[in-house]
Amino acid sequence: MTTRRVALALAALAACADDPATAPAGGDTTVLDRTSNAYSRPAPNLRADDLARHLAGDVAFEATFVRGPAPVNAGLGPLYNHNACAACHGKDGRGLPQFGGAASQALVRVSLPDGTPELPGAPIPVPGLGGQLQDHAVFGIPAEVGVALAWTETTGSYADGTAYALRAPALTLTYPDGRALEPTIMRSLRQAPAVFGAGLLEAIPDATLEAAADPDDRDGDGISGRPNRVWDVDAGAVRIGRFGHKAGNPSLVQQTAAAYANDMGVTSRRFGGEVEVDDARVEATAFYTATLGVPARAPGDVADGEARFAEFGCAACHTPTQRSGPHPIAALADQQFQPYTDLLLHDLGLDLADGRPEFRADGREWRTPPLWGLGLVATVLPGASYLHDGRARTVAEAILWHGGEAEAARERFRTAPADQRAALLRFLSAL
Repeated sequence: MTTRRVALALAALAACADDPATAPAGGDTTVLDRTSNAYSRPAPNLRADDLARHLAGDVAFEATFVRGPAPVNAGLGPLYNHNACAACHGKDGRGLPQFGGAASQALVRVSLPDGTPELPGAPIPVPGLGGQLQDHAVFGIPAEVGVALAWTETTGSYADGTAYALRAPALTLTYPDGRALEPTIMRSLRQAPAVFGAGLLEAIPDATLEAAADPDDRDGDGISGRPNRVWDVDAGAVRIGRFGHKAGNPSLVQQTAAAYANDMGVTSRRFGGEVEVDDARVEATAFYTATLGVPARAPGDVADGEARFAEFGCAACHTPTQRSGPHPIAALADQQFQPYTDLLLHDLGLDLADGRPEFRADGREWRTPPLWGLGLVATVLPGASYLHDGRARTVAEAILWHGGEAEAARERFRTAPADQRAALLRFLSAL
């Protein structure tokens, strides 16, 4: 990490005081809640009419879909992973990396190396399977695949000799007749991320993301983030991607419509053709996620860990502070907030690679996930895990999996004295 980048990161972190009243995590959308409901509060600065829209969207987000014909919430399946938005994003947080039972909270994306995409630049769908495996189906129809998830464990140690263990996922994918999926099919295990604060991320100007990109590593610091370029189905044009583990969707409306289609088999004008969920409902659900508040940081002195966050190099990708620009939702416009992300793609090394491109993201690249609310993950969902596929059982394990552009930062953490590692983890738990 260059001296200049360290100085900039330290300056940015210095602006993030512990008092949420002076440095609120979500700007004016910040909620003073550190309970298990912290991710589910509406932004407190919503106008009365927008709060009413938020509450209506909450109903849509919680709705359980059923097989049609039905008078309410018809359209589930025939193939699906789960039957409601809230079923995977419980209390608006993340899901668990689990399959089977009545439904699954994780999913597997698939594609082929060559062929014709359904959207310009998108992954190549697999004939008969599409771009996502649905491991459940309505009564009387077999699921298209069976998914079994196991874990393989390896061990390592910090520089001071303290041992640790890491686990990696091992997927077994089979057709209903027991045949294994063809090895030419690329696959990517994903667990559901939290959805709060998404409207602020949508409101960061494109110019801000472009300015932060350094795809050719011109400054030589080893960090070469770049925005994904994805197809916007409403605009009929390429735009910067923001949402999803590889930033594969440009807007919350498109992210929501894609989730209805892929996760629940509920089609819309945007995806699937037949309108089982109309534009008003898709937009209501997207509005709900856009206007969820961001939990305030925990009070207390974590300045030492905050300094380690910059010095180790974490802030090079997990940009502490962002500012929103204009946005149709007044509560989201012109806010300074602390999401700890640059929303850019970064090469995280071979160990985290899924080998599956998504638009311009290659098989080793992932979007920097926001870290706000990180210390509440297990409060909202006991037993929760971390990273895109849930392999990390703790925040420390998540750090130790980092490679590629983040390898130097990981090694600074791994080789640091125990008190410095503990300080960094205390800081992250306060977010």
